[in-house]
Amino acid sequence: MKVKELMTAEPASLGPDATLGEAATLMKQEDCGSIPIVRDGALVGIVTDRDIVIRAVAAGKDVKSTRVSEVMSADPIWVSPDDDVAEAEKIMADRQVRRLPVVEDGHLAGIIVIGQIARHDRDEERTGETLKEISEPRSGLGSHARG
Repeated sequence: MKVKELMTAEPASLGPDATLGEAATLMKQEDCGSIPIVRDGALVGIVTDRDIVIRAVAAGKDVKSTRVSEVMSADPIWVSPDDDVAEAEKIMADRQVRRLPVVEDGHLAGIIVIGQIARHDRDEERTGETLKEISEPRSGLGSHARG
């Protein structure tokens, strides 16, 4: 199965000059934890709820004036509409992400979410393993570890 068969076309996105407050509001409206950032249709980054909390709020930045470009992850990992869903699932597990932008001809074409894969995957055990890999902390020290 190909990514284009499961992806959500024309996902919600923002420009790099949007504020973190606008990003948080859109995340709430879309019930998601990340928003693709596009400039002239091209994917230039992704901002997550964690980016907002760790890179902005915890650093004392004002979410009403701080631009997403200041805290987003630039050059995010993405897949093509013609990639196999299994490849997207592997990337999600390896990178510990639940959503992947889908890029075609340099432009954001969609988004694929682990839940979409899980609903269509007949190998429930493999999907369960992917979800487990995404959810487990990489450090092995748990979420309360101090660095």
